[in-house]
Amino acid sequence: MKKFTTLADLPKLKKLVITKSWWETVDTLVKVFTDLYLRYPSEMTPIMLTWSEDSNLWVKRVALEFQLLLKKQTDTELLAKIIINNLGSDEFFINKAIGWALRDYSKTDPKWVAGFIATYRNELPALSIREGSKYLT
Repeated sequence: MKKFTTLADLPKLKKLVITKSWWETVDTLVKVFTDLYLRYPSEMTPIMLTWSEDSNLWVKRVALEFQLLLKKQTDTELLAKIIINNLGSDEFFINKAIGWALRDYSKTDPKWVAGFIATYRNELPALSIREGSKYLT
């Protein structure tokens, strides 16, 4: 499916995220958004920034997770902005996604993740810190 999607499909994909809202569905769909980002980075970057501030928690979760597994292709400036946009959330699925994004990227750049956690330690929820620090030494 992901190879056949284009930017024109974003409204339908967003509707699917909103109407089929649960972590299993959303986390599966994230791969489609990742593929769109890799093919259209300059178009997807502002969209994901906007989505990171959406009123729907599942849309926010897509923004937090779409760079998972990108390793060195991760845009850390974008990742930081998206996480910062979600600091202060008391929503479990958002805070878990923050931690997951940090934990995944820590396998590629543990210094960046450790620095981010140190900088935002007072604003990051304990769940995000615990998840994000899992592979840090």
